[in-house]
Amino acid sequence: MSLYVDADACPVKDECLRAAGRLGIQTFLVCNGGLRPSAHPLVQVVFVTQGPDEADRWIADRAGKGDVVVTADIPLAAKAVAAGALVLKHDGEALTPANIGNALATRDLMADLRAADPFRQGGGRMFTRQDRARFAAALDRALRAAAR
Repeated sequence: MSLYVDADACPVKDECLRAAGRLGIQTFLVCNGGLRPSAHPLVQVVFVTQGPDEADRWIADRAGKGDVVVTADIPLAAKAVAAGALVLKHDGEALTPANIGNALATRDLMADLRAADPFRQGGGRMFTRQDRARFAAALDRALRAAAR
């Protein structure tokens, strides 16, 4: 079992590292750069070549049954779910075979809406302490489920 973290712009890296260390799980932080290597023997920082989907490709090529993937990238999540991995978004929501189709459709709809209105402004809400706690609890549940 391994934990794969799509680490570029991931707001919950610290929570992932704490849970993995506590449970003794091999962890891969996959990114295009900008992270320091970890001294922890179970944590490997993987630097992929520059490119918008290289980190996603690296994770998708390796994640499978019994693994946990943390990502906000819905196409990567779909590949990981299809491979049998447990997938969590940064807010702790699990992406599963039952809901990944809806997540992909919503992603595509939102992309179309943004393309239709280039002046549309806005962004996500602030990431709160409660969001971190919700994610940490969901990650613990997912890691324990994957270990079974």
